[in-house]
Amino acid sequence: MLKFRRLALAILLLVICSSIPAWSVTYRVDDVVVRGNRRVELDSILPLLTVKPGTTVMTEQIDADIRAIYGLGRFEDISAEIIEENGAKILIYNLKERPLVRKIIFEGNDEFDESKLQTLITLRTPDIYEPRVVEESVRAIRDEYVKEGYYGVEVKPEVKVNDRAEAEVTFRIREGEKVLVDHIVFDGNTVISDRKLKKVMQTKERWFLSWLTGRGTFLEDVLKNDLLLIADEYLNQGYLQVKVKDPVILISEDRKSLDIYIEIEEGDQFRIGKIDVDGDLLLPREELLAKITLKPGDVFSRRQLRENVIRLSDLYADRGYAFVNVAPLSHLDTEKRQIDLKFDIEKGDKVHIHRIKISGNTKTRDKVIRREIKLAEGDLFSASKIKASRRNINNLGFFEEVELNTRKISEKGLMDIDVQVKERPTGTFSVGAGYSSVDGLVAQGSVSQSNFLGLGLKLDVSGSFGGKSTTYNLGLLDPHFLDTRFALGGDLYKTDREYTDYDKATVGGDVKLGFSIAEDNRFFFVYRYEEKEITNVDPTAAIEILEAAGVSTLSALTASFTRDRTDYRPDPTRGYIGEISAEYAGLGGTEKYAKLILDYRHYIPAIWKTYFMLHGQIGHAFKVSGDPIPLDEKFRLGGISTLRGFDSREVGPRVQQVDEFGVPIPGAYDYPGGNKEAFANIEYLFPLFPEVKMKGVVFFDVGNAWASGENYFDDVRYSAGAGIRWMSPLGPLRLEWGRNLDPRDGEETSRFDFSMGRFY
Repeated sequence: MLKFRRLALAILLLVICSSIPAWSVTYRVDDVVVRGNRRVELDSILPLLTVKPGTTVMTEQIDADIRAIYGLGRFEDISAEIIEENGAKILIYNLKERPLVRKIIFEGNDEFDESKLQTLITLRTPDIYEPRVVEESVRAIRDEYVKEGYYGVEVKPEVKVNDRAEAEVTFRIREGEKVLVDHIVFDGNTVISDRKLKKVMQTKERWFLSWLTGRGTFLEDVLKNDLLLIADEYLNQGYLQVKVKDPVILISEDRKSLDIYIEIEEGDQFRIGKIDVDGDLLLPREELLAKITLKPGDVFSRRQLRENVIRLSDLYADRGYAFVNVAPLSHLDTEKRQIDLKFDIEKGDKVHIHRIKISGNTKTRDKVIRREIKLAEGDLFSASKIKASRRNINNLGFFEEVELNTRKISEKGLMDIDVQVKERPTGTFSVGAGYSSVDGLVAQGSVSQSNFLGLGLKLDVSGSFGGKSTTYNLGLLDPHFLDTRFALGGDLYKTDREYTDYDKATVGGDVKLGFSIAEDNRFFFVYRYEEKEITNVDPTAAIEILEAAGVSTLSALTASFTRDRTDYRPDPTRGYIGEISAEYAGLGGTEKYAKLILDYRHYIPAIWKTYFMLHGQIGHAFKVSGDPIPLDEKFRLGGISTLRGFDSREVGPRVQQVDEFGVPIPGAYDYPGGNKEAFANIEYLFPLFPEVKMKGVVFFDVGNAWASGENYFDDVRYSAGAGIRWMSPLGPLRLEWGRNLDPRDGEETSRFDFSMGRFY
């Protein structure tokens, strides 16, 4: 703008040729003309001009008019001149408009697509070109790259203007490579090891798989939060005066890696002195103090302090005091290195639920979510029921994110609950493959939908196709039939299978009825009807198989009770699941038997986000009316769901096959099954690559099935192995290898199983 001012004053000096200073010249202007505006209408400019025709003006007025026009932001050059025409003095404002941006181009961008970059920049089409806006856009693009670790990114704008004053703006991007953290170095830490401090940080050192997992990427905002996490770790161990200084960051010359140096002043460790409660006490002081886990003499822990504040807050909130305020007041005695605590409680007013609002569910019906909420409109507020509601909605497995937030409204004593969810794919298409000596290569495919029609219905359409087996299944279950706590559903299925010494064809279906008791307990009743045919029996097969040849029918009723106390049912890491089931066959049909099975799983958290899974099952089949237990209802173990490392259904009683002359065939056996079984699985699961949700697992399996003349645990089989479980972008993937620890004649030493699914 100063350029324009100097230009205007120079012109005026040449025209007026006055001997006095330019800023004090006055002269008469007979007319005012604006030239050069093509897109900006004259009506937008004239109201800004203070110089009017037929008036005497000073140079300062003209300068002010130039500034006012320039303030429109539509012109890149403005000048003023006075000419004399036919004896009249005419003031002319010469304007040069900025070009109109017609096209925006991005070049060199791989990390972000064009649609992402468009959301970052403030430059738009069509719009007037402004260098300031372009620079803002350059900074926005660069900042976004830096957030993702591209510290060497370069963004250069190029502008091409045609003869129509239309501009094409190109942002040329050279992304470079992500800056990875080479080393994290601590200085001054004597109490907490480097390894422990690195563990609490979200910033990690790079490793050989950083190209896949992204581990080691340096992000400034994350590092700032890491300093708070480090300080919090010290505060949880009583070091109340700890100081974590700003890190020193050294970037390599090629800007591809860096080192981080963090200096820590630990200070002294403090212990708990006196503990007291004060304010609005709903219970006697002694009872409230008994609920506080921090005790005098303990090392102070901010984590425990927060937990105790929550504990006291929940105690009041469960009695309707939603806005209770528990303020932990402290007094620090640096000489004694003690901290006295007083929990000051202000209970506030009792609160009832006004409205429950649900949002974010684009597919799932409101009622599916609402029936999992333990509070109703008009109920007294309860913090524990809010937590239980969040857990229930999360356990549906329909949502990636579940948020329950309370919101105070204008009416006293009332609040709203806002339930916000983010839908996740609930349908899966999966394929799997395995190899066994019985079936050879087996492939299977299935389509399932756990939230069919958005009503929470569970639909299953599956099939498996192998060299020796074909299976089809169609099932549908409504866990809340007619919006009650009752579940109703059923299945239809057909199976054709070729075993070594016989073939079996099954057609059947079942009807399921279940109901819940309290929150974690469920009863289920299943009526099953099947028609079976066993054909092509080898004449040399075991007597149990020979006797099973022909057509039979099954009419059976199963009752089961399940108690599920896990933290997250789709993928639990703590808690337990216990189930007992009893089946009776003899309600018509030709097959008669009874069966009892007990099953229990326990998840135990360990260190570093790892956990154990202990699983045990024991079962017994009983004769009814003296009839033999059907061949297909006997227990046979082996395979990925029971004893890994063994072929499916080949652990249990076995009979060696013989040829037509009665001579035993080496390594060939029949597996008629047993009337009792017991097995256990011990698994240790650990985050292998947590960035991509990949877990590793090592396991030990033990168990067997026994014939009626044998006792439980007379002979036990063992296996061990390892595997990978990955919630991949295509869906759940499971890869496991098991080794038979005591292989016998005819058995393989190991078995490998693989399955993969895809969300849709």
